[in-house]
Amino acid sequence: MLKTGDAAPQWSATNQNGQPVALSDFAGKKVVLYFYPKDDTPGCTAEACNLRDNFAALQEKGVVVLGVNTDGEKSHKKFEE
Repeated sequence: MLKTGDAAPQWSATNQNGQPVALSDFAGKKVVLYFYPKDDTPGCTAEACNLRDNFAALQEKGVVVLGVNTDGEKSHKKFEE
């Protein structure tokens, strides 16, 4: 279990476009990992909308936001759109 201040473990995955993404791709940046149970569900959509609505402010602060769940690329792409 991670504790506040612990270094994040290295990880890699594919994004909604099938491209590889790894934590090391964001070295030196602040990264928010947004874990959610399923694409296109009401609760997850409301949470994602909050991030979307505040995305410009997060970017101004150099924050990268990445959503994570177990759905497939096709589902992620639909949710992104």
